[in-house]
Amino acid sequence: MSKIAWAIFVATTIFAGAIAVPSIAADYPARPVRFIVPAAPGGGPDVINRLIAIELTRQMGKQFIIDNRPGASGSIGTEIIARAAPDGYTIGNGNSTTLVTNRFFLSKLPYDSDRDIQPIAQHVLTPNILAVALSLPVKSVQDLTEHARKNPGKLLFASSGNGSSAHLSGELFKRMTATQVTHLPYKAAQQGVTDMIGGQVHFMFDNVSSIGTHVRSGRVRGIAISTAKRSSAYPELPTVAESGVPNFEVTAWGGIVAPTGVARNIVNRLNSEINKALATSTVKEKVDVLGNVLTSGTPEEFAAFIKREVTKWAEVIKGANIKAD
Repeated sequence: MSKIAWAIFVATTIFAGAIAVPSIAADYPARPVRFIVPAAPGGGPDVINRLIAIELTRQMGKQFIIDNRPGASGSIGTEIIARAAPDGYTIGNGNSTTLVTNRFFLSKLPYDSDRDIQPIAQHVLTPNILAVALSLPVKSVQDLTEHARKNPGKLLFASSGNGSSAHLSGELFKRMTATQVTHLPYKAAQQGVTDMIGGQVHFMFDNVSSIGTHVRSGRVRGIAISTAKRSSAYPELPTVAESGVPNFEVTAWGGIVAPTGVARNIVNRLNSEINKALATSTVKEKVDVLGNVLTSGTPEEFAAFIKREVTKWAEVIKGANIKAD
């Protein structure tokens, strides 16, 4: 082949490749998309991601099929996402446990969330409610702080286990208020709530969907919400930050991720469609009832958020010398 013929061949090949990428994006999705949820059916993560999958199916014309893969703090399902072909046909839910805290508590994590996972779009923030036992003479965050300082080491705070959002909320509160309180881990949040109702435990941070009904029924006293802004579902509760602990903010959160290497135009398409789904009245209304807060943004914003969370919780976990169960 002459030099001129070879040059024409190379140029033609490059041009064909250049026009193929947009074509792939235009045709995406050409078949059903597997949507991994690393949690059991019926829980908060499952409900929220199913709502989004339904909207994506409607918007994009192909089924987004939920595949629940619970176990090992979400690492089983997350490994499936990480090891999938990076073609856009396997996506899934990534959250504060699977993308941040698992790295500190699981010695043999089967994926590297920085290397193996591509953030697509953040979609939800889940507040914790700070609640106290009715037997405790406390009606505000300031009251709780003062009571803890007068009784160092005597107050017990419950959680659903070491490294849980509830546990880390309590440790951050302890760190930022310079108080000495004792952590009491349970296997499930409801066990801690039950003991708080009975007065055996003094306070706890717990997910709104778990403890909210007990707050509204008056079985425990809600005194604050853990997010930076008040919750529309519990507008009467001030934030911990506005109650005397500046910059306190804790949320369990989730978003949609894919294996690293998905073509950028497919990432952008998914991000756009997910944000569109989050803006629908159907998703807004149902998520609001659960007490969660919808969020949105670019893949880069989601990635930056994850990085900030890793830095924040590394300091808290190491500073409190928190170990896995």
